[in-house]
Amino acid sequence: MNDWLLLNWTLMGLSIGVLIYLGIRSMRIANTRDESGFLIAGRSLGPFVGAASIMATGYSGWGFVGSPGVAYQYGAIEVLGNFLFAPAFVLAILFFAQALRRRAEEIGSYTIPEYIARRHGGGGHWPHALQAVSAIIMVALLLVFLTSQIKAVGVMGAEWLDIPLGGSAALMISIIILYTLLGGLAAVAWTDTLMLCGMMVAGLVILAQIMGDTGMTGLVDRLQAVDPELVNPSDSGPYGDTRASVFTILVYATLWASVLPYMGMRFMAFRPSVNMRTVALWAAPMGVVLSLVPLVGMYVRAKIGGLEDSDNAMPVYLDQFMHPAGAALITLCILFAMKSTANSILHAVSSAVSHDLRRALMPSPELAPGQALTLNRAAVAVLGIVGLIMMLYAPPFLLSWLGILGTGTLLAATVAPVFVSVFWRGNAVGALAAMVVGTITSGGLLLTTDIGWMLGPLAGCVSSTATYVVVSLATFGIQPRGAMDTS
Repeated sequence: MNDWLLLNWTLMGLSIGVLIYLGIRSMRIANTRDESGFLIAGRSLGPFVGAASIMATGYSGWGFVGSPGVAYQYGAIEVLGNFLFAPAFVLAILFFAQALRRRAEEIGSYTIPEYIARRHGGGGHWPHALQAVSAIIMVALLLVFLTSQIKAVGVMGAEWLDIPLGGSAALMISIIILYTLLGGLAAVAWTDTLMLCGMMVAGLVILAQIMGDTGMTGLVDRLQAVDPELVNPSDSGPYGDTRASVFTILVYATLWASVLPYMGMRFMAFRPSVNMRTVALWAAPMGVVLSLVPLVGMYVRAKIGGLEDSDNAMPVYLDQFMHPAGAALITLCILFAMKSTANSILHAVSSAVSHDLRRALMPSPELAPGQALTLNRAAVAVLGIVGLIMMLYAPPFLLSWLGILGTGTLLAATVAPVFVSVFWRGNAVGALAAMVVGTITSGGLLLTTDIGWMLGPLAGCVSSTATYVVVSLATFGIQPRGAMDTS
């Protein structure tokens, strides 16, 4: 083992120790008298930790590996598209987070499927049906996204530690499983905060190196020589057939940050006293820095080119253009970034199984707090292993596309019963129909057409919302008392 590889393994060992330490420290919150400690950190997140967790989750394996890969293949359109996520996250925090947090606390929900059920359930079996269906959709689609995140962290770890992809992915997911099952969302948020600090450092160092070498003008000139489409595209690449299609990302990302279960659970986890304007002020500069990381893909395309797998743009950049010591530290920060989304997805999907499916399918007898916590932790371990197995046997895929297939379709499924219901509440039949129609529309368009990565989910959102309103109004008279309300 050479000296630089020894440094990589040393840094990995130290980081494992810190992450597990934070997991152990957060156990005091997870071990509270009810499930809120594990599921939503006992509603204890402050503005900085909450903002850091939101942004670290939003920018991660996609932001540091997937998005540079898309930028390598499609050029400047991906940098613009990535940059639109920053204002989208700020808009979600300013105009939606407080409403969701307040309503979730009022009805006593700890997860998004539980929120949907209690918001629309009325009486009879409707709450259980809604909670079960939304949890099943969430598990199926988030496992797809978890697969892409495990691949991202596995690819980067394999290059860094000089081990096979399978061994790297197994090591990384094992670490994530351990600290997540120890402390639940508190451990996820605390480790996310540490990871976000590393992501910011990595982003600034990368930008300094690229600008110091070629500058923006030099980079543009080199790309122009390679392919004019990379700097002056005639369309939006994977996002649509027109140059304006890329701006649909702003709408998509705002809804994405508002609705997806692992983002919504963070909104629920804020302390009631937190001012969301303060959260947005922390989040905005974080998003600006992280949005520029995809320049790596364009830089590698201009300087080297010839990659068979565009998702290798970031590993190649670190190997070719960074000093080994600097590359080691930046790679650790990038691994942190990837883990921040993987742990969030794993926590959300395990909560859907251990809490939502359990309460929907077996509403009684109620488990003692200790039994429920054990089940929550077991679900984290089992579903983490399931995600690893799915990654090992999945066919080749582009990371960003697979992420959008999972999260974009989940967005379409939940936009109406989560986002729209804050402003106008339909009934249980409308919510159920909207989830099914949104899933089929978005998933079908992404899998069977070339409509564009954003347009498929957004079409699903439109069809889901229309279904929600029309079906709710059409079935209002036959719903249980309390199932329909416009408050």
